[in-house]
Amino acid sequence: MDIDVAKISELISDKLSIWLREIIKLLPNIALAATVLVIGFFVAKTVRRLSLRLISKMSHSPTLNNLFSSVIYFTVLGIVIFTVLSILKLDKAVTSILAGAGIFGLALAFAFQDIASNFISGIFISVRKPLQVGDIVKIKDYMGKIEVINLRDTVMSTFQGQTVIIPNKEVFQNPIENYSYLKKRRFDLDIGVSYGDDLDKVKRVTLDAVKDIPGISKEFETTLFYTGFGDSSINFSIRIWIDTAEQLAYKSVGSEAIMRIKKAYDANDIMIPFPIRTLDFGIKGGQSLSEMELVTKYDAPSKD
Repeated sequence: MDIDVAKISELISDKLSIWLREIIKLLPNIALAATVLVIGFFVAKTVRRLSLRLISKMSHSPTLNNLFSSVIYFTVLGIVIFTVLSILKLDKAVTSILAGAGIFGLALAFAFQDIASNFISGIFISVRKPLQVGDIVKIKDYMGKIEVINLRDTVMSTFQGQTVIIPNKEVFQNPIENYSYLKKRRFDLDIGVSYGDDLDKVKRVTLDAVKDIPGISKEFETTLFYTGFGDSSINFSIRIWIDTAEQLAYKSVGSEAIMRIKKAYDANDIMIPFPIRTLDFGIKGGQSLSEMELVTKYDAPSKD
């Protein structure tokens, strides 16, 4: 089969001529698009810097500030890129990109819904600030000190030495017991004394024993309340406020209070009774103890 080289060359030449004419027609648009792109990059960077400065005045979370400023930066940058494509008369390409981005975003939303939920929860935590780094908190079954708050998770150090990483969705959707919110903690101690003791004396001796423990609050008063009649004791609760939320101080004050109360009771003949159990016989037709036959078993030694 003969190949018409001249005809092929003519077709290629015509096609190149058409492309060249189109490029020449687009030269003003290309120059304008390039100008818009360069200016747009500078504008996006300026907007990012100004937005970061503005957001930093309202929020003290560097992670959150950088996130919002980056979102604003890429939004402005996206507008610039779509404007450039429109100038180059690539409107169909813009429509296709937007449609593809929507479908891709929807697929990502379904695939990474847990990650997105943790991410959004992290933003709400950074805005509302129910806890901060250094706070002593209890979340679900975990209690410890907050070490890091990320946008996806919160890192806690427990008092047993373990590091717990909790997804922010669990932090945001569950009750948070924040012991550091008041900068104080209260140690509650339940005690019981004998029915034969003078309750006014017990209250006076107990409060005197703990009043000058190092670390207790001078602002909040130590209180004592009788709570009920037990099986072998009259029960009460003493509540001691501590000037810090730190766990070591909380445990130290509690331990010191127990030792001082025990010494004070020993010195003032106040008794903390042992649990007492009473066995009743002959109740409602039952057999009395005196009528019960005592049965003993004796094994004689073997003669073998």
